[in-house]
Amino acid sequence: MTHYMKLNPAPFGLIREGKKTIELRLYDEKRRKIKVGDEIEFKSTATGETLLCSVTALRVFESFAELYKSLPLLSCGYTPSDISAASPDDMSAYYSPKEQAMYGVVGIEIKLL
Repeated sequence: MTHYMKLNPAPFGLIREGKKTIELRLYDEKRRKIKVGDEIEFKSTATGETLLCSVTALRVFESFAELYKSLPLLSCGYTPSDISAASPDDMSAYYSPKEQAMYGVVGIEIKLL
């Protein structure tokens, strides 16, 4: 099965370069349909360019705070220059604390095809 997700230019570029191998999302109804072995087509919000990735693992957590303690943040889209400021609160720009508490969160491990 193929799933479709939009991405901002910076994380899109990191996936294209092979530096971002874990996509962080709310574990809502849409993401609960994703299974290991499925494909995700990411579309750049800036250019419309797409990347096709295979799902290699799903890491489900109750919160981004828990996820940030467990997963390698350099694989989640942080770079050596900004990792010292990495915080689970960064994800509040995308998902409210209420949504996070309601659904939980997921780190989707991907491999570029």
